[in-house]
Amino acid sequence: MTDIFHEIEEDLRRDRLRKLWDRFGGVIIAACVLVILAAAGWSGYQYWRHEQAVKASEAYQSAVALFDAGKMQEAETAFAAIAKSGPAGYRTLALFRAAAAATARDKAAGIAAFDAIAADNSVPPLARDLALVRAALLVVDTAGLPEVKQRIGGIANGTGPLRHSARETLALAELKAGDLAAANKTATDITTDSDTPPGVRSRAELIRRLTASATAPAGEAAAGTAPTQ
Repeated sequence: MTDIFHEIEEDLRRDRLRKLWDRFGGVIIAACVLVILAAAGWSGYQYWRHEQAVKASEAYQSAVALFDAGKMQEAETAFAAIAKSGPAGYRTLALFRAAAAATARDKAAGIAAFDAIAADNSVPPLARDLALVRAALLVVDTAGLPEVKQRIGGIANGTGPLRHSARETLALAELKAGDLAAANKTATDITTDSDTPPGVRSRAELIRRLTASATAPAGEAAAGTAPTQ
């Protein structure tokens, strides 16, 4: 009797499974096909990204070789092509290298290139700030102090990682403009910031010493300039 009941139970189970398959078999097959296609698509996408990265790397190295060979126009064109169609990581690098190549052949072109990076919202914010600092450093010798302040004043007065380079550039612009008191204050801000990198600190200390007379009391300044007997 046990065997009979067992067989009946098995028949009922098979009948339920058959009904479930008749009802949902198409859906199950479709789901399996979608999973397989999705896995194949993801693998294909990963392979495509790898190939794009390899091509971008090769193109980038070729452009660097042109730059190192002094072929700035060709290097600028090559970097610009990578920036236009390369992966995101290479794009930002290529933009800066293209701007550097432009600077090497023509300072005005370099300033325009760095300004374009700074205005490109698709570039990460920190990279845009770096472009502003690079452009400001280029215009120190050709523009007035107000233009330098307009470019990097916000960065110099902020707390971001580029404030050190921005303050150093600002101090140079103030020194060049003859505003010794302002240059001294900016240099002092740099040297008293515990996070300032050693290289920036040492250059700021030199500016601070060069402009120290601008902050000395009148009596001390007169004594310092009085002729010796």
